[in-house]
Amino acid sequence: MRDTQIDLQLLKQRMRDTWMAGDFGQIAQYSAKGGEEFVTRLAISRGMRVLDVACGTGNLAVPAARTGAQVTGVDIAPNLLEQARQRAAGQGLLATFEEGDAEQLAYPDGQFDVVMSMFGAMFAPRPERVSSELARVCRQGGTIAMANWTPEGFVGKMFSLTSRYVPAPAGIPSPVLWGIEEVAKERFAAYATKTEAVRRAIIFDCPFPPKQVVQFFRDYFGPTQMAFSRLDVARQSALAAELEKLWSEHNRGEQERTLVSAEYLEVVATRV
Repeated sequence: MRDTQIDLQLLKQRMRDTWMAGDFGQIAQYSAKGGEEFVTRLAISRGMRVLDVACGTGNLAVPAARTGAQVTGVDIAPNLLEQARQRAAGQGLLATFEEGDAEQLAYPDGQFDVVMSMFGAMFAPRPERVSSELARVCRQGGTIAMANWTPEGFVGKMFSLTSRYVPAPAGIPSPVLWGIEEVAKERFAAYATKTEAVRRAIIFDCPFPPKQVVQFFRDYFGPTQMAFSRLDVARQSALAAELEKLWSEHNRGEQERTLVSAEYLEVVATRV
């Protein structure tokens, strides 16, 4: 048991280091509009208590705070939390951002009306702990909402491609399993009176061509940056070429613009 605990601690430290690498705020700006739309569909209103789990730079927490809700964001990466604080303060919004773990939330049972996570909690290594914790801190009749990349969507394909070069740690379920409707519903079955799932999409609209998009992710997206750092020069070139091909094949933009639709599964559960 002790070895398992040590391995988990090391894994979480590596995950923290990965998300602190690069500058995720540069990447997050391309999904900010999708985050605002996600929050709007949750019908958050003034005075509601809202928790954004694995909040990153605040793509959900900031628009939720605009409604007048009492918003708390939690994430494992302190540099992302600082960006979230700056975004909220820059808009004159009140929100609290705290370092924490999606698998062990430091909040009392039933504290929040809405518990949400967009492309965040899905990456925690123990999904059963995630569903249990999201449900635990949500009040009876409250809403648990997640946005999770699907395996067959563009981001799922990008993860699959990268994992061929840099495999994930053994024994850790793929994050994109959260993007399968049956799996997500099963994980919330014990905690929800109903769980609904709808496929939606984020549009990545980048003002530069696919080759530059790949470099952009290498520069700013922690998981991509860390993956490349584990490869020799030849393998780096091969991975970059395959990623550029993937972006090019899905690109609907013209000339020097990259426009790609990335599918995700929106999961909304009502707490039992």
